[in-house]
Amino acid sequence: MGLAHAIGKNLGRAIEPIRAGDDKIAWRRLGVDEDTRTIKVTSAAFTDGGPLPVTFTADGAGIAPPLAWTDIPDSARSVVLIVEDPDAPFPKPFAHWLVYSLPVTSGSIASSPAGGREGKNSMLRNGYTPAAPPAGHGMHHYHFQVFAIDIVLELGEGAGRSALLDAMRNHVIAWGDIVATYERS
Repeated sequence: MGLAHAIGKNLGRAIEPIRAGDDKIAWRRLGVDEDTRTIKVTSAAFTDGGPLPVTFTADGAGIAPPLAWTDIPDSARSVVLIVEDPDAPFPKPFAHWLVYSLPVTSGSIASSPAGGREGKNSMLRNGYTPAAPPAGHGMHHYHFQVFAIDIVLELGEGAGRSALLDAMRNHVIAWGDIVATYERS
């Protein structure tokens, strides 16, 4: 093990208790409740609560995993995808991917959104940022949240997490999620 790796791992252990927290993920910040959790979200790459394959992390190809969803209410006008890590050692969850204004008929997404817009992730770039938790920081949980909303958002390309959540507030009519885990030793 190299010196840099050992230092990084020890730093990860030192900051292990520092986490944004589940209470700050999007569905909770939006004030939606469990009763509206009616969208079924799946992935051909992982199961709910299972490990995120290395291909979809910074240690692999770093591409976005394929996702699919069903049970979007008829009253929905658009769909939003927010991928967050509440275990990140920051005040807010790390936003890995923000996609909004997806057509209600889309039902799935792979590496790029068809018909939607991408927002700025926590790296201040549009698109998917792969999982890359600090070594030694413990298990991280990646929440792939899908929201059905009753409007088409008037946000341009590149909106940030706060602007997206503000625009969605009081417009969520259903949501669902799937969670994947990843840890660097």
